Amino acid sequence: MIATLAGTVSEKFEDLVVLDVAGVGYGLLVTLDDYSKLATGQPAKLYVHEHIREDSHDLYGFVARDTQKLFEQLLSVKNVGPKVALAVLGIGASAILRGAIAAGDVKLLQTAKGVGKRAAEQMVVELRDKVGLVAGADAEGLVTRGGVNTADEAVQGLMALGYSDTDAQRALQDVDPSLSTEERIKLALKA
Repeated sequence: MIATLAGTVSEKFEDLVVLDVAGVGYGLLVTLDDYSKLATGQPAKLYVHEHIREDSHDLYGFVARDTQKLFEQLLSVKNVGPKVALAVLGIGASAILRGAIAAGDVKLLQTAKGVGKRAAEQMVVELRDKVGLVAGADAEGLVTRGGVNTADEAVQGLMALGYSDTDAQRALQDVDPSLSTEERIKLALKA
């Protein structure tokens, strides 16, 4: 298993970077963000994910360990392969994606090529509680579901109706919390 590769970036193609490691050129598929960070002729260290199938042996490279970890979490979602996971990572920084998944922002996830509504919802459902603090990350890497009171039945009711956590919180912010759950949901839906 290849965990990391360190060498010199010898060539760059569309989404592929060739890393020369002691005379051997490794082709690594990378995110758009990492592609822009890597310059030809410059030294680089990439965290590697190997994807081996009958007909291919692909290497995916990441400048940051956190991005590699998120990539592997995305691969754990049913019907999400490496190309879709890489497309999702192309949306933005891993902290933004973690926040979107934790907040249930299906619309942002759908902006990735090859990700429909069902796939985005599946990512949220399967990863919502797993995308918080990455092992070894510092406090800046912590993504919380800020302001979301998961014990609030009105929020859960709105989420069952298709609202994201954030939208449900926003809809309920001006509704009197002392009302019954049913009344709060009705008032939030009217607003």
